[in-house]
Amino acid sequence: MKLRAYLADDEPLALKRLARLIEETGRFEIAASATDPEAAVEFLSRERVDVLFLDIEMPGMNGFELLARLPRQPAVIFTTAFDQYALRAFEVNAIDYLLKPVEPEQLDRAIRKLERLGGALPEWMRHPDFRAVLSQIAASLKPPEPPMDRIASRVGERVQFIDLARVTHFFAQDKLTFAACAGKNYCVDHTIAQLEQKLARQNFLRIHRSTLVNLEWVLEVNSWFAGGVLLRLKDDKHTELPVARDRLRALKQRLGF
Repeated sequence: MKLRAYLADDEPLALKRLARLIEETGRFEIAASATDPEAAVEFLSRERVDVLFLDIEMPGMNGFELLARLPRQPAVIFTTAFDQYALRAFEVNAIDYLLKPVEPEQLDRAIRKLERLGGALPEWMRHPDFRAVLSQIAASLKPPEPPMDRIASRVGERVQFIDLARVTHFFAQDKLTFAACAGKNYCVDHTIAQLEQKLARQNFLRIHRSTLVNLEWVLEVNSWFAGGVLLRLKDDKHTELPVARDRLRALKQRLGF
């Protein structure tokens, strides 16, 4: 009995070549194929297949993201033009991977591995944290966002751009978020939590649930009553900002004291 296969690859020529090689083996029935990962998720969510030939690098959704969205997991043979990064984490446990352009010898090796499994999924695909692992790998494959150097502040129909280097801190007040800069506060369309994530690789640190400080503007750290800590900034007003107890360790690590 032939195995039902599904092919997902955003390159039409690569998809056509792979389909031809698979058909020539006489061991598979190709249930369907797609160049659009969203179409692949839709099909695989309603139809069962025995094996998925899956490209990793696809626009909009990489192969690991696609797998994480499936309600049930078929056996997977990865296809890729890159013999590096995430594949090394899966070489041992994935059924196999095929380097593009796929050659008949590679395909035959993968098929023999698949047949040895006898339809059983590898151990890594049965792990309860399987989807979480896939999501982590998928995120690691995405290129990091370029560092922000400006932030927008909208006032009516006017949008003003503020250099982040001039922002001493961000603070939340009355359900709004403000950027403090040169004695003036500018309303911005981000929460403190969103800014913490966006500026994680830059010189900003969340020191309170409502405050994110630019460490370049820290002048000194002072003890406060009841064991609290205050930051004093280098701005003209020497603004003082309280540090939450649970943020103190991170502050010490970042400032080196």
